[in-house]
Amino acid sequence: MAQLKKYAPNRELGTALVVALIAALAAAPLFAGGRKDAGNQQSGNQQKNFSVLVYITGMVAGSPTYELLAAGAESFAVSHSNVTVKVYEAGFNQAEWEEQLTSLVASGDFDLVLGSNPSLPEICVNVGKKFPNQKFIITDAEYPGNPQISTYLYNQYEQSFYLGYLAGLVTTSKMEHANSVKKIGFIAAQEYPLLSKHIVPGFLDGARRVDPEITIDFRVIGNWFDANKAADLAASMISAGVDVFASIAGGAAQGMIRTAGEQGAYVVFHNTNEYKLAPGVIVGCGLMEQKKLTEEILADVLAGKIQYGTSRTIGLKDGYLDFIANDPGYSGVLPQAIQDRFNAFMNDMRAGRVSYTVPAL
Repeated sequence: MAQLKKYAPNRELGTALVVALIAALAAAPLFAGGRKDAGNQQSGNQQKNFSVLVYITGMVAGSPTYELLAAGAESFAVSHSNVTVKVYEAGFNQAEWEEQLTSLVASGDFDLVLGSNPSLPEICVNVGKKFPNQKFIITDAEYPGNPQISTYLYNQYEQSFYLGYLAGLVTTSKMEHANSVKKIGFIAAQEYPLLSKHIVPGFLDGARRVDPEITIDFRVIGNWFDANKAADLAASMISAGVDVFASIAGGAAQGMIRTAGEQGAYVVFHNTNEYKLAPGVIVGCGLMEQKKLTEEILADVLAGKIQYGTSRTIGLKDGYLDFIANDPGYSGVLPQAIQDRFNAFMNDMRAGRVSYTVPAL
């Protein structure tokens, strides 16, 4: 039976841990931490015990990306008796992330660190300098050239582009809560390069394929958990004419969704099926196959197929991004004319008939 274990974040790291960690690092040889054969197991050795640390930069609950990452790793462990998975939730204080990861890797317990965050590669570079045998794989990130790290970047410009197209159809429609102001909204937990250069521009570019006069109201919460602030921002944006929202805000997005339902607006959602969360309010959901990708990554690790130092971009054509149209939250809510136009657009996207340029990160 595979072992499924979870860590809780240590909120009492404090001075004692720092002192202990420094002492441990000083006493240990440079190659300690991380197993020497990590990521290099061959198909003939698949029964060798293999330990995976799923390092969550935040909390699992409320974040589709992290929920799917953890679910994929745990599902893989269930079907592979030699694999142990530990999920560690690092919490929302980013200043603690590197210190926490360093202490975990220093234990030498993990063959692989698996995470999903665009800012995580730089943390792993710093940790990896202390532990050169440790291997890291990070999804939703791009970082080529480091021999300890492999990354997989979802084409989030692409997903935002087609969700923006749907938002454009809705904001220019005669639907109940659509107004005459051609304005869509985006609420983010915080700014980072992938968001600023791919996700938000893609959302606006897609909407402007419907009508080039559409504008965007972009607001930042400042953290990933303050649903009340997200609600206040959404209310202000609705007053300013926004009638369709998107967000990358973790659990804080609940406030935006609640306000959209109460004051009359629509939401399109990235990465996962959330129609049931707010029927009639959430009218479109993108799909990120994070669980599928995680299972495939771990299978490749055990088979010795991972090439560290590389970064791969994946999207619609690869089967790792899509749109969820077979749900009554979409098919039973949006007017048929909007569905027909959007479905045709998605078919063109999948076939590569829609031209667009992904900005450099």
